[in-house]
Amino acid sequence: MKAIVYAKYGTTDVLKLKEVEKPTPKDNEVLIKVHAASVNSWDWDLLRGVPFMVRLGGVLKPKYNILGADIAGRVVAVGKDIKQLLPGDEVFGDISGCSWGGFAEFVCARENVLTLKPASMTFEEAAAIPQAAVLALQGLRDKGQIQKGQKVLINGAGGGVGTFAVQIAKSFGAEVIGVDSTMKLDMLKSIGADHVIDYTQVDFTKNGQRYDLILDVAGYRSIFNYKRALSPKGTYVMVGGSMSRIFQVMFLGPWISMIGGKKMGILIHKPNKNDQSFMKELLEAGKVVPVIDRRFPLSEVAEALQYLGEGHAKGKIVISVEQL
Repeated sequence: MKAIVYAKYGTTDVLKLKEVEKPTPKDNEVLIKVHAASVNSWDWDLLRGVPFMVRLGGVLKPKYNILGADIAGRVVAVGKDIKQLLPGDEVFGDISGCSWGGFAEFVCARENVLTLKPASMTFEEAAAIPQAAVLALQGLRDKGQIQKGQKVLINGAGGGVGTFAVQIAKSFGAEVIGVDSTMKLDMLKSIGADHVIDYTQVDFTKNGQRYDLILDVAGYRSIFNYKRALSPKGTYVMVGGSMSRIFQVMFLGPWISMIGGKKMGILIHKPNKNDQSFMKELLEAGKVVPVIDRRFPLSEVAEALQYLGEGHAKGKIVISVEQL
């Protein structure tokens, strides 16, 4: 089969399209013909080996030679212990907890990380869901305890996680404020943001407004700036940002949360099949629509990752594997 492989950390130049052996499913796995995959910031970090903590699985060289965690495709073979899935089933899921390897024509994954794809949803739409949508859902609902009528600000609203977060927050009945660059503001309005803020023109932590919940996908400010922008009982949830700010929230967030009414914390990524199913229901109900900026063939994964790394993507970047 064809796959995008890499043997060392580096720039996108280390990625190569090669012919490799098709994987064989273990007893508790299924073999999937990948029709689409999507690119996440985690792929970008693992490619470069930066920050260093992503190297815990392989300090000197990558643990996995094929990136790609979010996949959608068709089951073609099943292990003997598989109870629910059958050959021909169309599925999607986040395979980061069991294998990686989505930037390839075939991949193996455990049954318990896969969700049946609705017939009404394309493979590309399904591949856009797993990590980004689940991160947004867990940040808003589980960590943020979102409530109807709250003022919810999404910082970094124009990316993969952010575009899902805007729509999920609206589905919970919140008043949503999206923060991103000038070029993404019209798109944010089109997916339901009640208000938008251009971060190149306005610092939302200094404009005097207060928010009940801040979901921060692009955390680069001091935790104390975010604290100032919260309402007296407000909650701040960090999903992504610079390592210095992540460590600041990890260490200072619990202390700030203990001494006042404001809660500040960080969300740790946890793939969850039930949350994938919840998102599937929102999509089937028309409450959420994946925002796909660009589609690349498998042979252009390097270009897709470079585009993600430049930070200009509006929503998700999808790899259409079936184009080869």
